[in-house]
Amino acid sequence: MLKEFKDFALKGNVLDLAIGVVIGAAFGKIVDSLVKDIIMPPIGLMMGGVDFANMFAVLKPGTTAGPYATVEIAQKAGAVTWNYGLFINSILTFVIVAFAIFMLVKAYNAAKKAEPPAPPTPPAEDVLLLREIRDSLKK
Repeated sequence: MLKEFKDFALKGNVLDLAIGVVIGAAFGKIVDSLVKDIIMPPIGLMMGGVDFANMFAVLKPGTTAGPYATVEIAQKAGAVTWNYGLFINSILTFVIVAFAIFMLVKAYNAAKKAEPPAPPTPPAEDVLLLREIRDSLKK
């Protein structure tokens, strides 16, 4: 059983999967930063200085009375909040990741199509001989 596990764990596919997961996690952090730090500030500025990360509704006030300036302050006060701004950021992050993956797959498919098909291999001599015998018998 230990040998089977070793064979499984050392296969190339498992290693490829592990590398893909690590790179995917790093890519997710990059995209999250892209949305939060690069894309959302100009959008918020165009909307009159709105910070999407701090768009929330207080469902139940905390021990300290509001209004609360940020989600963190509200949560520290024990308030129950509905964080729709963070949800908007998550949607934008998903759209960017999905678009990046779409472009990657599209480029891969284009590169795959660009490769010329391999020429067919000529049949073996015994196959040619058998075909010749078959054709002779038909006559």
